[in-house]
Amino acid sequence: MGQHDAAFNPVSFAVWYEFAAGMNARLAQAIKSAIQTEPRLGDDTLARLYNEYVIQDDQVATQRISGELQHMMAGIMASASRTGDRAGVFGEQLSSLSAALEANDPSVMPHMVMATLAGTAQMKSSTQELQQQVMTSRLEIGRLQVDLLRARDEAVLDPLTRVLNRRGFDAQLASLLKQPLVPESPHCLIMLDIDHFKKVNDTHGHVMGDRVIQALGDVLRSCVSDKAHAVARYGGEEFAILLPHCTLDYSMKLADVVRQRTKGMKIRDRRTQAVVLTVSVSGGVAAMRQGDDAQDLIRRADAALYKAKQAGRDCVTCA
Repeated sequence: MGQHDAAFNPVSFAVWYEFAAGMNARLAQAIKSAIQTEPRLGDDTLARLYNEYVIQDDQVATQRISGELQHMMAGIMASASRTGDRAGVFGEQLSSLSAALEANDPSVMPHMVMATLAGTAQMKSSTQELQQQVMTSRLEIGRLQVDLLRARDEAVLDPLTRVLNRRGFDAQLASLLKQPLVPESPHCLIMLDIDHFKKVNDTHGHVMGDRVIQALGDVLRSCVSDKAHAVARYGGEEFAILLPHCTLDYSMKLADVVRQRTKGMKIRDRRTQAVVLTVSVSGGVAAMRQGDDAQDLIRRADAALYKAKQAGRDCVTCA
């Protein structure tokens, strides 16, 4: 932080903490790019980085963690300052003792030796205090990192299904669009929708509807094992899977695996274990084309999903 011009405030602490902890790859890349044109980042740049890459997380949690980090850093700075002051005094004592030794003045030697011994003890105590402060702070940084990661997860996860929410989906798609497009393996998007979901709610109630959505989330997580792929609840009973650098053929096969596993899913009465209902999904798949933006890709995947619905549901089509 000292290498830049931005003030030491909660916003700066939040940005630089995430950068130093290596927990926000998009922010790290943005900072490296910004430094190319602005070697000493100022308040405006830090505020922009904070708004674009940090504030999307839980703002209350981020502010709390930033405040705790600022308090912790203030403690380390105070300990370092005290150690520095004592080091200066100790240095003067050593210089005085050295001068006395050169002058070979026995009358001042006992006093000088005693003062130097006392200074040595104080310096040792101050150094130990600083070391303890640093060790404690390292543990605290670890706890804050866990807190911040948890806050980030909660901010972008759908609480019912534990897959990405719409906010998380939008962020993943924006990141995907920045990756280079390879014609042989373009980025693909699968859109899935539960067939006749309104009938499920009307017949069995919204609690059962939530169980169906939750179960589909489990199916999607079991089907999508590649960490580079992202599963999201797009909205209501509609889900999405983002597949970077995948062929359309692979994406179609994956969508059909999801369709088949969903069809085999049985929702049971928790009291009697009797099967209450089964559901199916329809899927639409689209591959990114040169010049596409987010809306282009979503629009084509949605159009493919509509085709699947028109074809009788419980199938997958591509656009």
